[in-house]
Amino acid sequence: MNIYFCGSIRGGRNLAATYEKMIEMLKSYGKVLTEHLGSDEEIESNDRVLTDKEIHDRDLQWIVESDLLVAEVTVPSLGVGYEIGRAIEMGKPILCLFKQDSKYTTSAMIAGCDSVEMRYYQSLEDVKGIFETFFSLHAPHRT
Repeated sequence: MNIYFCGSIRGGRNLAATYEKMIEMLKSYGKVLTEHLGSDEEIESNDRVLTDKEIHDRDLQWIVESDLLVAEVTVPSLGVGYEIGRAIEMGKPILCLFKQDSKYTTSAMIAGCDSVEMRYYQSLEDVKGIFETFFSLHAPHRT
């Protein structure tokens, strides 16, 4: 199973450590195509040398290749919203996660979308249970 994980990069790296831990959890369900998102060093060495078009085209291809999309949407990001929209167009299962104690509010365009499974969490322990439920529905035969 190919998993596309997304979270804010240019919009703010406030939750980079959380992304890294989520990516580690997701690896037990399949291949995370965007594993580099959890590491500022990898983003700096890889993505910063690519043009915006190269990043767009690579990431869009990864969405095409993915079986589903998991997005951490607490930190507002135009790119993450765009990725979710494209995954919706492709009919991918989509899980969006939002940290409850955030200073931000959830986007109505994400939270109100019937094609998105929106879940709120307080801790990474909550996320573990959310992932278990989501993947039991969307990847019931994983090994």
